[in-house]
Amino acid sequence: MDTLFWSVLTESSVVIQLVMLLLVLMSLASWSVIFFKFVTLIKAKKRAVADFKTFQDAGDLSEAMQAIKDRRSNIFQIGYMAVRELRKLERAKLDEGVKGKLALDNVRRTLRQGVSSEMSNLGAALPLLSTCANAAPFLGLFGTVWGIMRSFHAIGLMKTASLAVVGPGIAEALSTTVVGLSVAIPAAIAYNVFVGLLGRVEIELVNFAGEFLNRMQRELGLGADSAE
Repeated sequence: MDTLFWSVLTESSVVIQLVMLLLVLMSLASWSVIFFKFVTLIKAKKRAVADFKTFQDAGDLSEAMQAIKDRRSNIFQIGYMAVRELRKLERAKLDEGVKGKLALDNVRRTLRQGVSSEMSNLGAALPLLSTCANAAPFLGLFGTVWGIMRSFHAIGLMKTASLAVVGPGIAEALSTTVVGLSVAIPAAIAYNVFVGLLGRVEIELVNFAGEFLNRMQRELGLGADSAE
């Protein structure tokens, strides 16, 4: 089978060879992303679940942040941004009442930015999978049409529709279709799986942001009046 495919490839036109080369490069790129992202997102999900539980079980906000500090997790990065914003407010030359009014809104925005930033980092390279999943079938279809055109052209030149005349073009057409689908299907499946994993990680990060705000409000004594 490999010998037959290689024979078809070497005897194909330059256009088909270029299409095949592009599809092979897309396949290598997509599989690299698949392996890397699978490991990265599985670890991120497990770490987010563990860190959120650790944060919930800690005594106070300072202790909670210290408990997850060494893990270098997405949750810690978000919490660190929020703590840094709180420290900036503490150093600001403002009345305490003004600081209290600003604290919840500022930290809420900071947490939202942190979640968005971490999700953006985790989702990096996924557009490549989406591109491969959507473009590969069309590249395969282009090769199919080109191969069929070659077959009809050969029929016109040879004045016959024998298998020897139409065979090479049909072989090119089928080969590019198969290669295009072999690139698109894994990329599409992996993309959907990763989107699902990202959604689960995002739930943990959003839950952490809410828990961080609750702890901050309780420990700093920021009531509804301060939030208005």
